[in-house]
Amino acid sequence: MFETLSSGFRSAINKIRFSDDEKALDKALDELKKTLLKNDVYHKATKEILQKTKEQTKLNGIGRDSFLNSLSKSLLDILEVGGVYGFTYAKKPPTTILMSGLQGSGKTTTCAKLANYLKSRNKKVLLVPCDLQRLAAVTQLKTLGEQIETEVFNSDSKDPIMVAKEAMKYGESGQFDVVIYDTAGRLAIDDSLMLELSEIKKVLQPHDTFYVADALSGQDGVRTAQAFHEKIGITGVILSKFDSDSKGGIALSIAYQIGIPLRFMGMGEKIADLDLFMPDRIVSRLMGAGDLTGLAEKTAAIINPKEAKDIHKKIKKGTFTFTDFLNQIENVKKMGSVSSLMSMIPGMGNMAKSLKNVDLDNSEEIKIIRAMVNSMTPKEREDPSLLNGSRRKRIALGSGLQVSDINRTLKQFDQASKLAKKLSQKGGVQNFLGMLSQNKIPH
Repeated sequence: MFETLSSGFRSAINKIRFSDDEKALDKALDELKKTLLKNDVYHKATKEILQKTKEQTKLNGIGRDSFLNSLSKSLLDILEVGGVYGFTYAKKPPTTILMSGLQGSGKTTTCAKLANYLKSRNKKVLLVPCDLQRLAAVTQLKTLGEQIETEVFNSDSKDPIMVAKEAMKYGESGQFDVVIYDTAGRLAIDDSLMLELSEIKKVLQPHDTFYVADALSGQDGVRTAQAFHEKIGITGVILSKFDSDSKGGIALSIAYQIGIPLRFMGMGEKIADLDLFMPDRIVSRLMGAGDLTGLAEKTAAIINPKEAKDIHKKIKKGTFTFTDFLNQIENVKKMGSVSSLMSMIPGMGNMAKSLKNVDLDNSEEIKIIRAMVNSMTPKEREDPSLLNGSRRKRIALGSGLQVSDINRTLKQFDQASKLAKKLSQKGGVQNFLGMLSQNKIPH
């Protein structure tokens, strides 16, 4: 999504080549208008962004930097609405969250993603299936709960109001930090859906009521979110499928038209692919500057400081082992998809798009390394230099691989270790980026 809008913004900025060129500014604004409308941004929001960007650019002097800064501020003004961002906790636990949305919006999966996000921050979470209309909904939530090792409330009642009441008592007695209620969705808004939601909300008195909006739904999604807000009152929006080929304008449109803060966004199919929606960080990503703060937060939630320090020492000394490598692959998987992580690094938006289908679980290279490592002795895993010809032949037989596969993987691992060691040294990253720009990859 970021790349779709970002490329349009770059095209607009590139129209300005000289300072104080009003004709170039008009061309840039025209390109910006096309980009915003093409990406389903509400026409009144588009008009406001164009007006503010034009006024601010002229005020600061026409130029590329001036246009970029003015556009950034205009977008931030749209996205920053009243309310809070991210996740907030009730003064007295458990924090109760009511999830709402239409069927097919990814609501149930988003419940699990939110639970996983909180679990990675050492919170005890309970998932409650109140969607008794869709037969597979309860089973789906239980399956997702097992995947993330989070308890799913079990009830024999067929009445969602009764299930909610039972779960309230269980959540309090079980000393849960957060209880997330997955409510029923429909293919379209109807009175019975809204009545059921209103009754559940009346019983729960939730700390937050989130609406899950499909990022592909465009203006239809905005209108539906507005209807939910008018009927039951929502305190935040979570955008699902934000990694898809969505035009992305729904984020700006929801903020402008409804005035409700966007709290999270689903950036991939993995359970870990849920990012905070912080306006300043989103604008930074739209401008191609990434979100290093968000990346640091994700890393800190998965990798503890001591482990990070130990790994850094090993890389610096060149003693990074296969065991370390596989452990870090598991950590990266917990942080989300490769493409969502790359999109948070400045200048890596294009690469993130090309890595969209990279799956660490199903990567052939990772499978080969895993099979190879599982056939090694503990000493061999810690010291690959022990692997002479006879040992490599034994490992190949034990893992079902060819000796050539073992040789190639060991060579690649050695090259990667040497590169990592270079990068860990002072000025290493800058030197590496310089080599990349000259198409000189170090070996």
